[in-house]
Amino acid sequence: MAKKIQKILSYFVVFDPAKEGGYNVSFPDFPGCVTFGRSFEEAKKKAKEVLELWLEELTSQKQKIPVKTTRPIIDEIKVAFSERS
Repeated sequence: MAKKIQKILSYFVVFDPAKEGGYNVSFPDFPGCVTFGRSFEEAKKKAKEVLELWLEELTSQKQKIPVKTTRPIIDEIKVAFSERS
């Protein structure tokens, strides 16, 4: 009997605010693996679900699972700014 080994994998995910509200979700390491959530919390939940399904499909087709690539960290910095009139 083959022993199943469970790994914890981590990948970058992009949550892009949609014009109509909610978030479009994509994975740079998995082109075409996308989803959408009406709230950030829903988008995160759906992101996890779609990535798990994507990995299962790759495994069932005996395709190689990509290694996480190194990407820059993108964040937001807020600053106070006063315009002169």
